[in-house]
Amino acid sequence: MSDHELRVSKIRDGTVIDHVEGGQALNVLAILGIDGSGGFGVSVGMNVPSDRLGRKDIVKVEDRELSQSEVDVLSLIAPEATINIVRDFEVVEKNRVTRPDGVTGVLSCPNRNCITNAGEPVETRFDVVADGVRCDYCATILRADIADHIDV
Repeated sequence: MSDHELRVSKIRDGTVIDHVEGGQALNVLAILGIDGSGGFGVSVGMNVPSDRLGRKDIVKVEDRELSQSEVDVLSLIAPEATINIVRDFEVVEKNRVTRPDGVTGVLSCPNRNCITNAGEPVETRFDVVADGVRCDYCATILRADIADHIDV
């Protein structure tokens, strides 16, 4: 396969999530709620060569554009990702993700004693910090295993 040959075909309309850290594509699909039953065409490239990351994943979702809240959650597990909006086979918008200051209702706190795990009607809130996210209620910090606590 030459360096210029496409491994996955272009999409007509939808979203391409590029520069995802290698091995995270399935977590990206989970965040987006894509399990194959929704009818969206999905292409996934995992651990493909990347000059910037060494190895990267790519996710292409046909006929769907991501909401800002979905992009915010993606930024937690793929801080180097770019979101490309494709219309009629052309990239019409290309943006790098930016990490939000905080996220609400999308992560579960790993601390069993946190109020959010006590059966109370409390929505989780996490501040985004340099090395992960911190629970607003109990100050537990999630670092490398953020994807394991996504609750969308």
